[in-house]
Parts: sequence; C-alpha cells; structure tokens
Amino acid sequence: MNDVPYVGRRRLLKMFGLGATATTATVLQADPVLAATLGHDERTGVSPTDYKAPTGIAGNTPAQATADAWITSHSRTITELSDEIWQHAELSLREWKSSRALAALLERNGFRVTWGSAGFPTAFVATYGSGGPVLGFSAEYDALPGLSQKKGASTHDPLVYNYDAYGPTYGGGHGDAHNLLGGAATAAAIAVSKAIEAHGLKATVKLFGSAGEEQLVGKAYAVKAGVYDGLDAVLDWHPFNVTMPFWNTTSALLSATFTFLGASGHGGTPLGNKSGLDGALLMATMSEYLREKNVAPSGRFHYAIINGGGAPNVTPDMCSIWYYVREGSPARAQVLYDKIVDCAKAAAQASQTRLVHKFHSATWNLLANKAGAELVYDNMRRIGAPQFTEDDHALAKAIQKSLGKPETGMPTTITPLAPPAANYTGGLATDAADVSWQAPTATLLAAAYPPGLPNHNWGVTATAATHIGHQAMLSAARYMAASAVDLIEQPDLLQGMKDEFKERTSGVTWKSMIPDGTQPPLYEPPAEFLKATGQSWPPPGVTWPIPQIVAQEQLGTTGPALPPVT
Repeated sequence: MNDVPYVGRRRLLKMFGLGATATTATVLQADPVLAATLGHDERTGVSPTDYKAPTGIAGNTPAQATADAWITSHSRTITELSDEIWQHAELSLREWKSSRALAALLERNGFRVTWGSAGFPTAFVATYGSGGPVLGFSAEYDALPGLSQKKGASTHDPLVYNYDAYGPTYGGGHGDAHNLLGGAATAAAIAVSKAIEAHGLKATVKLFGSAGEEQLVGKAYAVKAGVYDGLDAVLDWHPFNVTMPFWNTTSALLSATFTFLGASGHGGTPLGNKSGLDGALLMATMSEYLREKNVAPSGRFHYAIINGGGAPNVTPDMCSIWYYVREGSPARAQVLYDKIVDCAKAAAQASQTRLVHKFHSATWNLLANKAGAELVYDNMRRIGAPQFTEDDHALAKAIQKSLGKPETGMPTTITPLAPPAANYTGGLATDAADVSWQAPTATLLAAAYPPGLPNHNWGVTATAATHIGHQAMLSAARYMAASAVDLIEQPDLLQGMKDEFKERTSGVTWKSMIPDGTQPPLYEPPAEFLKATGQSWPPPGVTWPIPQIVAQEQLGTTGPALPPVT
C-alpha cells in the first residue's frame, strides 16, 4: 500500500487520535474498520476539495424505461400501500399488518415469499428470477413510539392521543418515514423484475423485509444467521430532508437494557425500601459524568427509562433504563459500552438493588461504496429531483415555522455527490450497516420532509403520507430501479463495485457484535398472522415464554432496634 500524501495522512491520523509519527500501518492496526470506511478514500487519493463525480456511467436503455414505466403506471398502488402502512403505525417487531401488505404486493407480481427470517415473524425474503447477478433491496416498515401526527398538519397535532390524568401519551407514528422506505424498495424490486421479464435479462432480485430497524435488531440478527449471504450488490435508500447519494459511514451501535430490582414499600414510610428507580437514576447520573473525559466527538449515548413506577407513594421495586451506545467503529463503541456497563454495576451497588443486564442488539458502521454512489448519482441526475407543488412548499414552510426553522420549503435540486469528511464526528446508525459488510452497497437519500427537521420528529410523520412523501418515495424507487438495471446490463459496473468492496474489506474480518446464543427481542404474533404467513410459534431455537424478571429482594434495615430514650 502506498503512503498517502502528507496532508491527507495527517488528517487520517488525527481521525484515529494518533500522533504525527504514526504510520499508515499503525492506523490500520489501531482500527481497521475505520480505515476501511473513511480511511480508504483518504488512502486512495480522494480529495473533498477537488473531487468531481464522473458522468456517462448510467445507461438510458429500454429495460430502464420499462422499469420506470411500471413505477409511473402503478404510482397509485404504491402510494396507497405506503399510506396504509403509515396508518397502521406499527411499532418495531410488531409489524403484523404492514409486513403482510408489502408481501402481498410482491406475491401478486410473481415474487416467492419466505417468512420468518432469522426467527422474526414479520421478516421475510421475496425472490424473483434465478441465475445472473443477485441484487438486494431492503424494506423497513416499523414506526416509532410517541410520534403520532395527523398527515398534512403543520402544527403538532397527534392523530392518537392517549388520555391519562397523570401522564398522557401519544400513539406511534412514522417519524422516520419507513412507510415510504418500504414502499419505494418494494416498487423498485418489482420494477426491476418487470424489466428482467420484458427484456430477457438474467438476474435474481431479492427484497428483504426487515423487522425492527428502529431498534437496530432485524438485519443485525439476520446477517448473523446468513440470510443476506450470496448477494452481489445491494441498493438501499432512506427518507431524509435533502435528495442526494450517500457516500459516507454511520455509527456502530450497541443496545441494552439495565433493570434494577429492589423491594417496594410506601413512599410515606420509605426507610428500608429499595428503589429500582433510584438504581436507574444513579446509572443515568454516573454515565453523564463520562461525557467530558470518556466520550470522543464521534461518540454518543442516550437512554430512556422504561418503567419508572406507577405512583409517587409506591417505591418501585423494578425499573429499567434502555441505552443506545454509538461510536465510529465496533471497537470504539465497545470501549464506551463497557464503561457504561461499569456505571450500571456501581449504580446497583449504591442503590442496594440487583442488576439484570440484557444485551439486545448491535451493528457495525456502514461501509460505503464509491463506485455504487457514483452510479446512483448519475441516474439521479438523469431522472431528476422529486417534483414538489406550491402546496408542498407551503406545507413545508408551515412546518418549518412551527418548529422554529428557516422557511425554505422543499429542496428542488439534487445535492451533488461529495466524499465524506476526513474526521468522523458521529451520527445516526442503521442495521443496514451489517448488510453493507456482506456485499457492496449503494445508498441514497430522498427529500421526504422539510430541510431543517431531524429524523424522529412529528414533522416527518406529518409529511410521510402526503404528496411530499409520495414524491420522495417514487423518485427513490426510480433511482434504485435504474441503477439495478445498469448493474445487470453493464457487468463492468457491478465488477467495479465488487472490486472496491474487496479492496476496502481487505484485512477486515466481519464478525457480528451480537454474542453467540443471544436470543433476540421478540413479541408473540397474533394467531391470525401466524396462520396467514404459515408460521408456527415459537421459532426454532427460541425459548418461550421468556423467563420472568421478578424482584425478590429483602427490605433494607437501618440497624437493630434500639430501646426508646426515656
């Protein structure tokens, strides 16, 4: 491997926290995963300052026209499917209706559907064709808790409001627009199948229905189980607030809950009670003290208290706190995670509670593919940006105003392809990252909600079932379908993606971050769902029912009883 230029090398070493005397070999040894992602572009001489995306890569063939025409002629079917999933707003791992809706459309268009991938009832693999390159698409369809919102409403107005005199809540909602994500992936897969059929192409299309992406679960376990083996390339997308190809990495992530078990009692006579809530709050406080000296700019951790007690006058004998821990690579995430586990142990000791530590899932950071990003970008330029109406812009501006953001409306252009910055400063995570280490993956983003808004906000839910979301979804389907046909009709493009993938992963052996024998988080499906999908419960290898976690701790004491003072 040639040495990188001095300036680039210095930036690369800084990214790894190494001194100027370190060598490129030191960098690779320190963190080969980061070296394969951000470091690879630096080593191969890609400069963010003078990079220009190549043109003339994408085709404009009859097969692509067939795929595009199918999307256009079936746009109503696609948008109605997406809106149906938006209405269901089913939470992670419980997407009983949403998964069946997607699978039904695929089956009606000649796909063979196999349910229960890696033991997840709502996960499936839909396959069309045989032989040739095997191209994968990914459909997600889970909603988020607390993000219910009426479609097209420009102020926060939950569609589902759950009244409680002491603590009202909102229902679930598609605040990450996964209804659009699944709709576009399904449409693209079917469109490519129509091009294969009409033009005698040789290829296999696989649509992976993924359960529980918002909890970073479904694909992480499925990849570990080999569900994604044998792919030649993957085309993926995500709703966002701009339209652009994605040539970057994401955060690696670990997910776990920490349950503190004590002894309940009356809040008015608390001596001797042992509070699970105390344990959770102590852990949260202890972990906050990590931020200054133990969390790099690329690191993140955040948490939610799951069951903090039902009333102030009952000391809760059980409380769980759920953590996500993120960093720029698996090794870096593991270091931070281990420090947080130590906080949990100390919190249990300080609160005199018993700790039950449950590991849920983990995923690597995304391995981007420059060749794939360039192909997708060329097709995006050829097809054009999503087209928004004046009403779309008015809605976007109203939502932006409501959330205190600049009133710019929807973006009307495609953001140019650019290399990632040399220094990774942290960000989002996805279980699609584990898939990207199995086969070269091309990813894009499409504007499904207004600029200035973050994911996981009610404003995203508001647009995810409107013309704004529909245009993003249909555009993403067209981009992915056209790029997939290019990979079939131009084998050199596919080989270029595979060669880059091989070069990036040289010296890196992917290994799941999920410990062997870990049982994934699961919910028992309704009997009607099992019957309709031909599944039985529990899946092979799953212990059900899950052993209960029950507080059996003794009450505390302030010492031996003393005689009264006379």
